[in-house]
Amino acid sequence: MYVAELAPGIGDEEVLAIAQDQSRLLLTCDKDFGELVYRQQKATSGVLLLRLAGVDASTSSVLVAEALSLHEQSLLWAFSVLTEDTLRIRPRTGRA
Repeated sequence: MYVAELAPGIGDEEVLAIAQDQSRLLLTCDKDFGELVYRQQKATSGVLLLRLAGVDASTSSVLVAEALSLHEQSLLWAFSVLTEDTLRIRPRTGRA
C-alpha cells in the first residue's frame, strides 16, 4: 500500500494507525515516526525507518529488499533503522 497515492495528505498518526490496524510493516523516511512510537507510545506492528539519503535508487532498492528478505520476522513489532551500512532492530515490548 502506498499511502501517498491512496490517501494523500493524511497525518503520521493516521498512517501509523492504518498500518497497525492492518498488521503491516511501515516503511518510511520520516523520522517523526520515532517520536510517535517512543515518546508518545503509539502502537505499531513495525516501522522500518529508511536513512538512505544520498544512496542511489538502485542500491536503496537492493538494501531494502535484502533487509525484508533476511529479517522479515524480526522487523515485525519492532522499530528498525536501515542505513547504507547497518540495520538496527529494536524489538518493541507489548503489542497494544
